[in-house]
Amino acid sequence: MIHSMNVLRVAAPTAEDGEYTIDQLAQASGVTVRNIRAHQSRGLMPPPEVRGRTGFYTQEHLARLQLILEMQADGFNLNSIRRILDGMPPGAAGEVLGFERAVRTPWGEEQPEIIDGHELTAIVGTDDSAVAKRAIKLGVLVPIGNGQFEVPSPTLLRAGAELHRLGIDINARLGVQEQVRRHTDGVADAFVKLFLEHVWKPFYEAGEPDDQWPEIREALDRLRPLAREVLVATFHQSIADAIDEALEGVREQQARVGRKRSELREGRAGRDGREGKERSEGPRRASRRRRDKG
Repeated sequence: MIHSMNVLRVAAPTAEDGEYTIDQLAQASGVTVRNIRAHQSRGLMPPPEVRGRTGFYTQEHLARLQLILEMQADGFNLNSIRRILDGMPPGAAGEVLGFERAVRTPWGEEQPEIIDGHELTAIVGTDDSAVAKRAIKLGVLVPIGNGQFEVPSPTLLRAGAELHRLGIDINARLGVQEQVRRHTDGVADAFVKLFLEHVWKPFYEAGEPDDQWPEIREALDRLRPLAREVLVATFHQSIADAIDEALEGVREQQARVGRKRSELREGRAGRDGREGKERSEGPRRASRRRRDKG
């Protein structure tokens, strides 16, 4: 269960002993008082602890509200959200929310950039709409309207610009990116499956114990740099092997060309020698023929 983070969050006000009145909870969560009460009536939230005539909410209520907001932003309806929340252990909303936010944390520090059509043409070297569509399909560009594009990874776009300056055609560059994306998708799937099979599955089968949530989050945090390091280190080995293999092929090709040139030179030398000999022997043969006739 992973949800988007495109949710407005309001800084929580100071609450004594981690408790909130309903007004404080509304301010902390960004959910109106009316919707908080509606969520309670639908069974999405447990009731507050009532002391005197005032209901007091806890950090667990706040975490539930934020989780509900994030699931709604991902397109879940309230009935689906209730079923998901019902399947969670009591008091686990905060841990689930923290885990999902950790999952959603970007794997790099790169910030997207916005460019317009003129900038795009200058960078890629063409205004061909088919090229733009191909780049959009690859995720290199994201159209945002008004002739503008979001560039999720400016590094990729700058690399493409450098390749353009080297004289490499845009379609060839996109072709390489398609290959790279297919391979990296496979790498990503492998690491996700590794986490799910060896970390998440035992935790889930154990009933998602509350005291193990920190270990799950730590495993996820450690997986991020490990996956990146493994990918980069393996790529270094692969590119070195590929270059060595390519150079070996170039050397063999050069050797074949060298041998062919030598054979051609030797062939020409042999023909020249025979032709010279024939030219030198020609007058002697003619003289012998005249003597024979006399």
